[in-house]
Amino acid sequence: MTFQALLASKDDEAAAVLTPVLSGFGITALCCSYPDAICKLTEQKFDAVIVDFDDPHSGELVLQNVQQSSSGGHIVTVALLSDKASVRKVFGEGANFILYKPVTAEQAEAGLRAATALIKRERRIAYRVPVQVPVQLTVQDVQMEGILLDLSEGGMDILAAQPLCPGTSIEARFMLPDGESEIQVRGEIAWANPNGQAGTRFTGVSENVSTTLKSWIAAHSPELPPQDPEPVTQCKLTDLSLGGCYVQTESPFPERSAITLCLKADGMETQVNGTVRVMHPTFGMGIEFPSHTTEERGQVASFIGFLSSRPGTMPELLITPRAFTAAEQPENSISTSGEELEDPLLDLLGRADSLSQEDFLQQLQQQRSSEVAPA
Repeated sequence: MTFQALLASKDDEAAAVLTPVLSGFGITALCCSYPDAICKLTEQKFDAVIVDFDDPHSGELVLQNVQQSSSGGHIVTVALLSDKASVRKVFGEGANFILYKPVTAEQAEAGLRAATALIKRERRIAYRVPVQVPVQLTVQDVQMEGILLDLSEGGMDILAAQPLCPGTSIEARFMLPDGESEIQVRGEIAWANPNGQAGTRFTGVSENVSTTLKSWIAAHSPELPPQDPEPVTQCKLTDLSLGGCYVQTESPFPERSAITLCLKADGMETQVNGTVRVMHPTFGMGIEFPSHTTEERGQVASFIGFLSSRPGTMPELLITPRAFTAAEQPENSISTSGEELEDPLLDLLGRADSLSQEDFLQQLQQQRSSEVAPA
């Protein structure tokens, strides 16, 4: 399967480096000027948009148009940046990934590895199967009837009895056409038409529902859905607590993305879901463990105890994206505030937005030093 990327840049050298790297990931690049890029976003659908910030104003305009054109789904955005001091600002303008200029083939390959995994995951989540079944909707405490038009792992298209508004939270209940599985999900209206047709993006899907949807879609698709992305393997676990971890990798995932970590060491294996809270381009990322249940927290505690009993053991780490944006934590979940857990690492992750990369890593190093200091 081929993916499409739009590259907005006046830098021919950067384009010459990026085009073959993208091709190696199965991504075809369309290179154009900033004004042409804005026009193309209204004419074509792209899986990724790469924007050169040598012209900051034009780069910002392109990212704004990306957000407007992606109301029905996510587009992965990559910024080419010369000024490292502008990283937080560019993230705030909508960039998911950063490649520092001058771009080399090695840096591009490492930096785009996680972006490609996220693109593949998004394509799979968005893969839809046509259906025609009744659906019970609850919108702002108002119940209404509707018809389910198509279904994917990450959302659905519906025809509601009344027009809906984008951004509105919604609850839905329906039976899959096989008549064996009832699905209850929450979501958010991504787009809507005056006739009542709307696209819904799921939020907070349980593992059981996710597994059911994935199996049903695979069994009833007219064609094979896109494959799951390969995990990022070139990473090193440097810090681990009950509430989170820090991973060094040249291929970090974007902030607020949902990921799954597979931790392996000396025959022991643990899988834990997480949310990326801070991303340092080309260097690493800080990940929070939501710990929705006592069992999930216990798995992390067991792995920490296992490592503590084997000094010097370096765990193997695999990281796979689950969703572009992590769902909000359920109301009945365990609180993971740094104060309640007395977790300095989790507390640092909570303050990451206000810290530069240098300040964050310095405080992280200070935490390590205090942990090994004699009493």
